[in-house]
Amino acid sequence: MNLENKNIIMAQKIAAAVDEAGGKTYFVGGFVRDLLMGLENKDVDIEVHGITPQALFAILDTVGERLNIGASFGILGLRHYELDISMPRTEKAIGRGHRDFEICVDPFLGEEKAAVRRDFTMNALMQNVLTGEVLDFFGGREDMRAKVVRHVSDATYLEDPLRVLRAAQFAARFQFTVAEETTALSSGAALTALPGERVMGELEKALRKAEKPSVFFEELRKMGQLSDWFPEVEALIGVKQRPDFHPEGDVWNHTMQVLDEAAALRERSEHPLYLMLTALCHDFGKAIVSEEIDGVLHAHNHEVVGLPVAETFLRRLTKEKKLIEYVLGLTRCHMQPNWLVSGHAHTKSFMKMFYQTPYPEDLLLLSKADYLGRLGAGEAREEKAAAYAPVEKKLGEMLALYHERMSLPYVTGQDLIDAGLKPGNAMGDVLDYALKLRLAGVPKEEQLKQALAVYDK
Repeated sequence: MNLENKNIIMAQKIAAAVDEAGGKTYFVGGFVRDLLMGLENKDVDIEVHGITPQALFAILDTVGERLNIGASFGILGLRHYELDISMPRTEKAIGRGHRDFEICVDPFLGEEKAAVRRDFTMNALMQNVLTGEVLDFFGGREDMRAKVVRHVSDATYLEDPLRVLRAAQFAARFQFTVAEETTALSSGAALTALPGERVMGELEKALRKAEKPSVFFEELRKMGQLSDWFPEVEALIGVKQRPDFHPEGDVWNHTMQVLDEAAALRERSEHPLYLMLTALCHDFGKAIVSEEIDGVLHAHNHEVVGLPVAETFLRRLTKEKKLIEYVLGLTRCHMQPNWLVSGHAHTKSFMKMFYQTPYPEDLLLLSKADYLGRLGAGEAREEKAAAYAPVEKKLGEMLALYHERMSLPYVTGQDLIDAGLKPGNAMGDVLDYALKLRLAGVPKEEQLKQALAVYDK
């Protein structure tokens, strides 16, 4: 039995006991939405109506070990089950923080009043656990058919400003558009009080789950909601590029296309979120250095100038050191692979590049996304991809050669000590020279011989 079935069976068991006690149990939230859309959702949430909290506690205690996940909010669970069990509640914002809510649990509130606290119509659907009947008070099914993200209530929507980001995130994930009235309402939200980790949570869903993550940023742009959390991305709007190199237009258009191309490659990466964030950040420097010289647009050194900009952006959202180092490392060298191929560089240049990159496979994915993210109006992507195929082949061959050379025996510090060298600066220089020989494919014995000869000089 898989986990989802296990949770559903338990939900049905609870619902049967609740029914006997005079209440009703509903699947709620994203579980119902995804069920109707034919999508997998392992997060099973149920809401119990019409019995007292004490009666629900007693039922849960008979079927398993009750967990008080947020009992004051009417949220419970069972040990060994991924099942959120809630009771109807009202929420009233009493401050600007994400925890500044007055919660009132009311099991007898009624289904429609309970659903009105939901963010979007597609998330306000309720399905009776026992009968399968779907309650749709706000037109959620019609909005899903029309591929629209629409808020439930003008009065409650902005009580949690995170919903602005959630609207954009859902639009990206499901390839929907945000309703005009929701866009208009979202434009007036204050997002500055949101914690960075909550913003990062919505951004991650868009970057990891959406086929076209660009929709997330396009919708926020329509709302006028890029400035607080994504000013570095907003700064790319209107930054011109050479039309012969970038027929797609400004740096914003390029970055959005690169994001979508990276999304098609992300599952080939061991760090898909990191790759996606690098695709987002890789050209931040162009907003600073782009200039026109003798009638020609240039963005010299943007891959380096953009590093502190990218770091500022990332630290606003996360403290994850490995993520930040990854993004900065790949951003710094994101242009090199395609440059080396177009410049017919020697093998040693490829070997050096791969050695200096902790994630060479991902660097090549980024380079491919960067190239394909230059699609002009009317230009066929298939033709663009076909044009890149020889470049990709060359880079793949060079990477395979790099891994082959790095897998062979090589000179170590102990080898040098055994040969009579003493630890110190000189040993470091000798090891650096031996590394160059290793990257050139020189066997270990010859590496050691030549390195020692340089030392003796």
